[in-house]
Amino acid sequence: MTYNRLFSIILLSLCCLGGIFASCSSEDHEDILSKWTWDGNEDTTVVSDKPRYIWIDAAANFPRFANSKENIEEDLTKVKAAGFTDIIVDVRPTMGDVLFKSSHCPEVTKLDYWTDSGEYKFYERTATWDYLQAFIDIAHKLGLKVTASMNTFVGGNLYAYGLGEQGFVFRDATKKDWVTTLNTADGPANEMDLTTTDPSDANFYGTKFLNPVNTEVQDYLISIISDLAHYDVDGICLDRCRFDNLQSDVSDYTQQKFKEYLGVRDLDFFTDVVNPGSTTTSENSGNKYFKDWLAFRAKTICDFVKRASDAVHSVNKDIKFSTYVGAWYSSYSPESGVNWASSSYDASAAYSWANSDYQKYSYLSSLDQIFLGCYAGTDAIYGDGEWTMQGFAKQGQTLIKGEVPFIGGPDVGNSTGFTQGGQGDAVTKSVDAIINVADGYFVFDLCHVREYDYWDALKKGIDTYLESLSSK
Repeated sequence: MTYNRLFSIILLSLCCLGGIFASCSSEDHEDILSKWTWDGNEDTTVVSDKPRYIWIDAAANFPRFANSKENIEEDLTKVKAAGFTDIIVDVRPTMGDVLFKSSHCPEVTKLDYWTDSGEYKFYERTATWDYLQAFIDIAHKLGLKVTASMNTFVGGNLYAYGLGEQGFVFRDATKKDWVTTLNTADGPANEMDLTTTDPSDANFYGTKFLNPVNTEVQDYLISIISDLAHYDVDGICLDRCRFDNLQSDVSDYTQQKFKEYLGVRDLDFFTDVVNPGSTTTSENSGNKYFKDWLAFRAKTICDFVKRASDAVHSVNKDIKFSTYVGAWYSSYSPESGVNWASSSYDASAAYSWANSDYQKYSYLSSLDQIFLGCYAGTDAIYGDGEWTMQGFAKQGQTLIKGEVPFIGGPDVGNSTGFTQGGQGDAVTKSVDAIINVADGYFVFDLCHVREYDYWDALKKGIDTYLESLSSK
């Protein structure tokens, strides 16, 4: 039960007992509160309810929302009724164009989808109204806050099964050097040269990642983020604000920047830093500069996030700036080049892949909050440590140390049981497991909630949480 509901019950009781008040409108509550004298040493602390977010992926929801404000309003009305306080609307899908007005990037006109008959094709957007602004207008009318999310270090998609390609890296051949170069078993390979469209092929890289080290890439993305900050959004979240994987980036450009960082001119990169084709930290554990390499990558992302945060807050200081990360710190952090732990957390004391410098490149000080993907399975909800939903949240609490609020949440469409459907009980429990540990809850994604009809399951979990506040 929320504070306002509880207080209304108290006021109603007083009205009935004594007829003291001529009106019990919500407008009167604050005045009454300021005059009321509590007996004894009653605890008057107000327990605020934590925010609840629902994620709205651009591509997955495109056929439903791209051309229909009516569908947006219908689903957001359900979002509100289920007890959510916020939406996160993705406005830059992985192909790299945007779903808002930008002077630096064109708007999305089509995205891939599977038809009900099982056909893989493009869905065309013909509407001319502002996609993001529609969500803002409708959400704010319903009393929902809006966070705009964007996939960050991406520049295009080479779609599976020969559907085609999209994105500025395909439109502009001069931007090939912006695309990440991978450390493959066959030697360094720019992702633009990996052209298979078979998802089962190990060399399938449908999403073309950009090189975070490249300053031109950073400048371009900052300009887009600045455009986004001019909207009346409550928050901005950077998704995929990372390296593609542990194999990236090994371009000549990045190698030179690493040498400058290290202060070493002469080194054999594929002996002293990483081994050819290596995909795990353990394969490089004996290399002289491997730990320095991971620290360098973390510094790269840390510095960029600081730039992005400053750009957003220079436009609107009230926007909550955040990132999304996977909660599995032990592997996500070194593989993605992201140190999302507190600056007071010494990763080198817990993990063999980190050196003492790694701690310096926490980017939490640039954030107002952070989203942790607690993406465990339907049979791994409660527990400790990594790979349970609750455990992910507990570990987040340990690593972040209260430096910024963190919001945790499940993916209710992943392949660890959820894709079977009928997992309402697990969805309900996910709310309890996460929100009572984290500083808020989110669910990914609206398309899954709609597909499997998890509205009631989410409402049950949220209602149970809100009712628990009355006893605190």
